[in-house]
Amino acid sequence: HLTDCKSTILKMIFETERLEVRYLKLEDIEGYYKLQSDPLVLKYATGEVDTYEGVQQNLKEVIAKYTLPNNDFWIYAIEHKKTKSFLGTLALVKDEQNEDEIGYRFIREYWGNGLGYEICEGLIAYAKQIKMIKLIGNVVNENIASAKILEKLNFKPVHQFVSKDIGLPETKYELKL
Repeated sequence: HLTDCKSTILKMIFETERLEVRYLKLEDIEGYYKLQSDPLVLKYATGEVDTYEGVQQNLKEVIAKYTLPNNDFWIYAIEHKKTKSFLGTLALVKDEQNEDEIGYRFIREYWGNGLGYEICEGLIAYAKQIKMIKLIGNVVNENIASAKILEKLNFKPVHQFVSKDIGLPETKYELKL
């Protein structure tokens, strides 16, 4: 994805009308903890609610990946452009099949404002800009809101499975760019 790691700390990846996607920084810890310690946010995601120290360590590990050569695990901050508030995270990672998988999480108080659609729409434009050919998203079948977002953005369901990590039925969606 990005090779210039000299300015990794505040590097903006892309923006939408209301949002800015940038590298995470250690100062994001309060919002990151709010996100990673909410059982409802993590309901359909891999990972358990963690302690403040555990979340802090996780944040440091995610930030450290930015400078790894050939990194294929990118977790970015989603920030409100006007208020500069930390709203959540956006993931772009290689899955087991070496496909580009997307994921996003928002702090619960920001749910229901169309931000999931907006961030995915922005990510699609960014992916096209950097010449990606396909994006995938795995959605737990109970997570109807996320499934609707992907379907509205023309992702097509291609595979049904039960996830190994959370043990729930999921659908793999695919969008050819």
